[in-house]
Amino acid sequence: MNGKIVKGIAGFYYVHVVESGVYECKAKGIFRKDKIKPLVGDNVELEVLDKEEKLGNIIRILPRQNELIRPAVANIDQALVVFAVCKPSPHYNLLDRFLVMMESKGVPVVLCFNKEDIACEEQIAEIESIYRDCGYPCVFASAKEEKNIEEIRKLLQGKTTVIAGPSGVGKSSIINILQPEANMETGGISRKIERGKHTTRHSELFPIDEESYIMDTPGFSSLYVNDFEKEELKYYFPEFEPYEGGCKYNGCDHIHEPGCAIKEAVESGKIHEVRYEDYKEMYEELKNKRRY
Repeated sequence: MNGKIVKGIAGFYYVHVVESGVYECKAKGIFRKDKIKPLVGDNVELEVLDKEEKLGNIIRILPRQNELIRPAVANIDQALVVFAVCKPSPHYNLLDRFLVMMESKGVPVVLCFNKEDIACEEQIAEIESIYRDCGYPCVFASAKEEKNIEEIRKLLQGKTTVIAGPSGVGKSSIINILQPEANMETGGISRKIERGKHTTRHSELFPIDEESYIMDTPGFSSLYVNDFEKEELKYYFPEFEPYEGGCKYNGCDHIHEPGCAIKEAVESGKIHEVRYEDYKEMYEELKNKRRY
């Protein structure tokens, strides 16, 4: 029987099996021997120990499509990043850091800007001008009025999506509209293992239908981009790509070099200055990171 790990606490793994519900499983010792730790999001094969009680053992982890360290999760198809159009205004530097992190992992991103109902046209136009040419789908939504929530639901269909965003932007409201019945599938977990109710720092997948899962991510207040080299950073800004190879010098880092196609594109308004300034800040951080 195959399923997907939706939660892991204290050595127990909770595996969602389509049309059967959630099984409480232990992982076979062979994983420890091979130093493999099952992750939330892993697709696994399990042997059923008790069908009535929904107990089993994980006997195999199927090959992973990708793996994130923070949060520790596997097989993410995409990320939905939620910010508010206003109140609070978007923190572009934080958003760009998250986009770079996902680009470096090869995870596609959908941008959702909530609170459209209280925003003015200028605020929406500014966001569009920054992200329109970056290639990320942008949805302007209102959780309060449930506007464009169906558009988001369509984007999540058949995928495992990690949802991220700072506090105060209405992320929880959007999640609650998307999966009001999430506790139907996962409520049994809390009954089986009481401490589950009080553990808010773990990763957890919620099925929103038989083929779609969403995962809320804790800890999104600050992101340091430091698990790659400064020379790689330019490849994680998709709007730079059309200008690659157009610079005077091979291997141009688009910072101080003369004859730089990226800097010319910024000056002519083809690449937004906000994005380029964030690129420069992250480049300096990577340049100055300590070598251990």
